[in-house]
Amino acid sequence: MQRVKQGDTVEVIAGKDKGLRGEVIRVLTKENRVIINGVNIMKRHQKARPAPGGSQVPAQIVEFEAPLHLSNVMVVCESCDEMSRVGYRTSDDGIKTRYCKKCDSDIE
Repeated sequence: MQRVKQGDTVEVIAGKDKGLRGEVIRVLTKENRVIINGVNIMKRHQKARPAPGGSQVPAQIVEFEAPLHLSNVMVVCESCDEMSRVGYRTSDDGIKTRYCKKCDSDIE
């Protein structure tokens, strides 16, 4: 089970965007990275190129969210609205859940 999942609210704890909060759009598990909505915005310059149908796509500057390493973000608990570490609990029927280590409430 992952500590950070898609849809979680996280806060950046290191880097140029330190202190910003956002929702996780995508988790790249093999690379240990996350993409967060509105955080770590990069720009990429694209050349003009032909498009299907004989038309031309103009040159442009595209902005996109670059991935951040998992160690640079912390999950924000919904109930206490603070950054916290994530713990795991197993219920009697064998279901594993995540919980906030500060306020001891479940994270879902």
